Amino acid sequence: MTYHPPHISWLEVEIPGAPDSAFHLAPKTIRDVEAVLRHATEKGLVIQVWGGGTHSGYGDPTPPDFVMSMERMADIEVWEPDDLTIVVGAGARIETVEAMLAERNQSLGLPERPGEATIGGVVSAGISGLRRGRLYATRERVLEVTMVTGDGRLIKSGGRVVKNVTGYDLHRLAVGAFGSLGVVISVCLKLWPTPPGAATVVVDDLEQASEIVRPLAVLDVDGRILVYVQGTEAEIEAQTDRLAGKSTPGLDWPPDPTGTWQWSLRVPPASTTDAITRLPDDWSHVAIHGVGEVRAAADSQDGAEVLRSWAESTGGQLVMTKGDPHLFDPWGGPPPGLDLQKRLIAEFDPARIINPGRLPGGI
Repeated sequence: MTYHPPHISWLEVEIPGAPDSAFHLAPKTIRDVEAVLRHATEKGLVIQVWGGGTHSGYGDPTPPDFVMSMERMADIEVWEPDDLTIVVGAGARIETVEAMLAERNQSLGLPERPGEATIGGVVSAGISGLRRGRLYATRERVLEVTMVTGDGRLIKSGGRVVKNVTGYDLHRLAVGAFGSLGVVISVCLKLWPTPPGAATVVVDDLEQASEIVRPLAVLDVDGRILVYVQGTEAEIEAQTDRLAGKSTPGLDWPPDPTGTWQWSLRVPPASTTDAITRLPDDWSHVAIHGVGEVRAAADSQDGAEVLRSWAESTGGQLVMTKGDPHLFDPWGGPPPGLDLQKRLIAEFDPARIINPGRLPGGI
């Protein structure tokens, strides 16, 4: 198809994994993004915003007229190591930024095995790391967001200091909104200092994990209990001795399970162990104790309906993160604030052109 938005320095690109039927472009400036979105709103064109494509399996998206890659908007705008903050373009790869931050013993605190994931993609999809119980969720790490609304308005929410509480928390609402409030241009994140020592300890059961105070994470990986600790060398030695398990230096994070069908089972933290026991036998999993999330995968959706029914009875949910949305509802029961969410989105994307169909209720 032919697409030529007026007066922008657009660049036609190839985006591996993106729909071939759509026109692919990569805007270079904020003005480019504004022009594209205004044009799309006027013409009723559907946009799929593309980071690294690692979280493109959520929801039941409407086929896009064009895919807008953020790859050319990946600059490190401001890095304040002493203040533990960074402002970075949405298209920046997490791995690239983490490598830079490691030189000053700092970390984004975002997913540990990001692959091709970008800052904007992880923020828009609301994906947090396995260290969420200690480093907090992505929503709590975002200090400021700059984005362009569906009708082309540039807006900014939050501030570049941790105690800034002025105005509405629109920057936090943008986390997990899948672009429905606007295309994320840049993000200010609170960084995490990384101590000199770390270890991964395999223990026999969860009781051993209680031997130490506030581990970095406690995971169940297909039945193996892994405890992650971080601190000074002396602290690491003392903690690994108390855990009395097999210890290896460094943080050996597992990848998320992969399969034809992939899931995020979200339950109250106290129900995590029960959730693991309810998984179908052929589902592989990584469970995050203390958080209440079990990431799972399988080659079929057998057992998913029963598992969803149980999860929703606890106040949780079973979210399909990859699979066929025509065979299984991606989100399950609509959230109680669905009508309010629709009204809010209508204020920022009145023609509903950005990533429609990604959210619960088919929004």
